[in-house]
Amino acid sequence: MIGLSGGVDSSVAAWLLLEQGHAVEAMFMKNWEEDDGSEYCTAKQDLEDAAAVANKLGIRLHTCNFASEYWEHVFEYFLREYQLLRTPNPDILCNREIKFKAFLDYAQQLGAHKIATGHYARLSQTANGHTQLLKGVDANKDQAYFLHALNQQQLSQSLFPLGDYHKKQVRAFAKQLGFGNHAKKDSTGICFIGERRFRDFLQRYLPNQPGPIVTTANQQIGEHSGLMYYTLGQRQGLAIGGVKNHSEAPWYVAAKNIHDNALVVVQGEDHPSLLASGLTASLPHWLERCTLPLKCHAKIRHRQPDQACYVSSDAPDQLTVQFEQPQRGINPGQFIVFYQNDLCLGGATIDGAI
Repeated sequence: MIGLSGGVDSSVAAWLLLEQGHAVEAMFMKNWEEDDGSEYCTAKQDLEDAAAVANKLGIRLHTCNFASEYWEHVFEYFLREYQLLRTPNPDILCNREIKFKAFLDYAQQLGAHKIATGHYARLSQTANGHTQLLKGVDANKDQAYFLHALNQQQLSQSLFPLGDYHKKQVRAFAKQLGFGNHAKKDSTGICFIGERRFRDFLQRYLPNQPGPIVTTANQQIGEHSGLMYYTLGQRQGLAIGGVKNHSEAPWYVAAKNIHDNALVVVQGEDHPSLLASGLTASLPHWLERCTLPLKCHAKIRHRQPDQACYVSSDAPDQLTVQFEQPQRGINPGQFIVFYQNDLCLGGATIDGAI
C-alpha cells in the first residue's frame, strides 16, 4: 500500500513498485479538516491528482481520514512546543505517528504486507535481519533526517522506492509516463496543513504577546509580535530599519528573554552570540546500537551539511554534543540527527545551545 499524496514523488514511487513486480494499491490520506474552502487547502486538488495517477497505473485508490489522530498526536504537541517558545518540527512526529503508524495499521487491516512512501531514503537489511536507515542518494533531497524517529517494526515494514534516484530523474519519469502532476511544485509548510501565512494561522490557537526588540546592551530598537514567531539565528521578518548609532549590517535573533518578553538581536551573521560550540539534547532515539562517547556526524536541520561532532552522556536520556566547528541557529525543540557516513544512527530533541 503506497501513500499516494497527489505529488510527483509518491506517483513515481507507485510506478516503480509496479515495475519491480509488486502488487500495489494506494491510499490517499486526509489529516486536516479545517479550511476546506480557503486558498491554502489543496486536499481536493491533491485527491484529484492522486486519483488520476492511480487510474493511469490501474491501481485501486483507497481514502482515509486521520484528522483526529493528527490533532491528538501531532498538532497538540506542535502547539505545546510553541507555547514553551520552542521551535518544533512536526514533520518528524507526523512520520512516526501518522504515516508509519496510523497508515501502517490501516493498510495492514486491508491486507497489505508492506507500506511505501515517496521519501528519498534507503533501507538495508543486515545479516541478522536488522533494518538500517540510509540517506537517499540525492543529497539535496535526502529525507532520512525526517525518518530517524521510526522504530524497527516501522522500518522493516516499509519501502522507499525513490531512495536510489535523484529528483530530476523522478520528474523525468513522471513526464515520460504522462502524469499530469509531473511539474507540480513540492509541498512545503507544516506537515498535512500545508503552506499558509504562518503567523495568521498560529494566532488562531495561541494568543499574541508583543514585546520589545532589544540589543545585547538592552537598547530597545523595535517591537516583536510574539516570541513564538521567531527562531534563533533568524534574519528575515524582524522589521528593523536604520538604527541610530548602529551600522547598516543586518540584524539576527540571538536570544529570547522570556522573563522580559524581549527578543534579543545582534548585528552580523558571525556575531559571537549566534555561535555555539555544542548543545544539550534529550530523549535520544537510537536506530543503531551506539556506545557513548561517540564520534560521528550530525545535522541540526534538514538541509545542513553533516557536521563532525562528539556525543557523550552524563545522565539517562540526556546527551551532550560538542561540534568541531561552531554552529549557528541551534533551536530548542528541533532535532539533532546522527550519522556514520550514509547510515542514520538516530536522533534526539535539542534542549539548548552550549
